[in-house]
Amino acid sequence: MHYTSTNKQAAHAPLQQAVLKGLADDGGLYMPAHIPTLPASFFEQLPNLSLQEISYTVASAFLNGDVPAGALKPLVEEVMSFDTPLVEVEPDIYSLELFHGPTMAFKDVGARFMSRLMAYFTKDKQDKLKVIVATSGDTGSAVAAGFFNVAGIEVYILFPKGKVSPLQQKQLTTWGGNITAIEVEGTFDDCQRLAKQALADKALNKQHVLTSANSINIARLIPQSFYYFYAFGQVQQRDKPVVFSVPSGNFGNLTGGLLAAAMGLPVHRFVAATNQNKVVPDYLMSGVYEPKPSVQTISNAMDVGNPSNYARMSALFGGELEQFQQQITGCTFTDEQTRKAIGDVYQQHGYLLDPHGAVAYSGAKQFLADSGVPATAIFLETAHPAKFREVMNDTLGETIAVPTRLQEFAEKEEYIVPMPNSYEALKEVLV
Repeated sequence: MHYTSTNKQAAHAPLQQAVLKGLADDGGLYMPAHIPTLPASFFEQLPNLSLQEISYTVASAFLNGDVPAGALKPLVEEVMSFDTPLVEVEPDIYSLELFHGPTMAFKDVGARFMSRLMAYFTKDKQDKLKVIVATSGDTGSAVAAGFFNVAGIEVYILFPKGKVSPLQQKQLTTWGGNITAIEVEGTFDDCQRLAKQALADKALNKQHVLTSANSINIARLIPQSFYYFYAFGQVQQRDKPVVFSVPSGNFGNLTGGLLAAAMGLPVHRFVAATNQNKVVPDYLMSGVYEPKPSVQTISNAMDVGNPSNYARMSALFGGELEQFQQQITGCTFTDEQTRKAIGDVYQQHGYLLDPHGAVAYSGAKQFLADSGVPATAIFLETAHPAKFREVMNDTLGETIAVPTRLQEFAEKEEYIVPMPNSYEALKEVLV
């Protein structure tokens, strides 16, 4: 399959080029030239298929012809080797727990898939691949874990100073080796802008092989569609429409769901649940897309004022507002509302929501109340609550348990490269 730029000014590219370049030559994001449709028999069998079986079928639809089955099947089986359970929190509302991977965040799925795909494409190359990633929280740790000690690949993680949780910071700054953690004096949007500048710098790209590990890379996006099929299969026999509520910042996770729907998954509605960084919900209401400076919140991984994947959503919908509105409902919640959701769900149901899952849960509740249509709502719980223990402890008034694998990070030494909010400074680090 070939891939095309959302800016429509660059030539179509094969998968290898799309993955290893990250951004198209015109600065756009790569999208499949066409979205494959899966057969009806696949959807009929969903309840009986494992996550690994589903993931292989979906991956094959995009990668067939680019990665042979003999390489793709073990790759997918290794990547999807952890559970993503669907947990009933209350009647008709389920949590899809995506935090059971190595770094206890949903981004383990995309980062592990991407790292292994990049390793496959670069195994015979002499030049080292430099992977640049901007993070507002969990992307950095998942990418670090996925790429650590992968031969021929160097990773540069840009994170905003003072704007990720202490444990999240430990998870991305304690690796060393081929992982360089860069602390930027700025916001996530600044980190993302700097990463894009490097990827678009033609002179720099002539000297080094650069790519991205953010959800702007198509290799991160495709695997984020896998678990939508799996979750749907667990509830499709309940004879109710299925709604997915997705905590949204850079909108890669929601775009993965939209890919699944474009492939034939009969999702009734997507809820784009955001914190006070509500550019997309505002667009759905007004028809005007207006990026804004990001606002710091307790759901920090969603503190994005100019979400990159809006370009992909716009490409899927032909830039038509009505197409957006037919599939997506937007909603936004304050920190106070997020804390209330965490406290209420814990007291009433004994279930711990992290600050991002709490936003998604609130979106699911609001949609079911406003629509008046009986439906099954699945919200995405994207990170283990202990990754935000300061917020959780303060909100609940008690200390939550920290899993051993997270506690181990807290005790490690950090390796940080401090950097001003300057592209010239970033180039110095890269070269």
